[in-house]
Amino acid sequence: LMCDIIALAFQTDRSRIAALLMSRDLSGQVYPFLDIRDDHHSYSHSNTGPAYQSIVNCHVEQYSYLINRLSKMQEGEGTVLDNSCIMFVSEHWNAHNSQQVPLVLAGGLGGKLETGRSLDYLKSGDDKRKLCSLYLSLMDRMGLKLPEFGDATERLAGI
Repeated sequence: LMCDIIALAFQTDRSRIAALLMSRDLSGQVYPFLDIRDDHHSYSHSNTGPAYQSIVNCHVEQYSYLINRLSKMQEGEGTVLDNSCIMFVSEHWNAHNSQQVPLVLAGGLGGKLETGRSLDYLKSGDDKRKLCSLYLSLMDRMGLKLPEFGDATERLAGI
């Protein structure tokens, strides 16, 4: 339902900014519809068990659902997705290790974001792969030029 609301808000231009928190890192949320009765947080420490993988799959399916909805909504010469940037990010790479954050961007941001690529910043060094540097790069493409954001003063290279 929340993905549908976001898609409709984007399509009707009621909003072009949305955040959807599917689970917070200390979540006590259970997923009975996935036949998971223990809390999400407990499973997140193993990152490999079938229950945790089911939770991750559920979250990725929601992201995919939203992307699919936006890709089918015509807007000008393209789609709402073509004119958007939809980010999926999780701190659950390795037991809440903020050094490796899986992140996926979808949408072309009105032609300002190159798509169809996979970028790996793991060996770039901590100062060259900050999440806030990505945010600065994205804000630049949206017309908001800030000298710094969070702990970053440089843009993420290659975006």
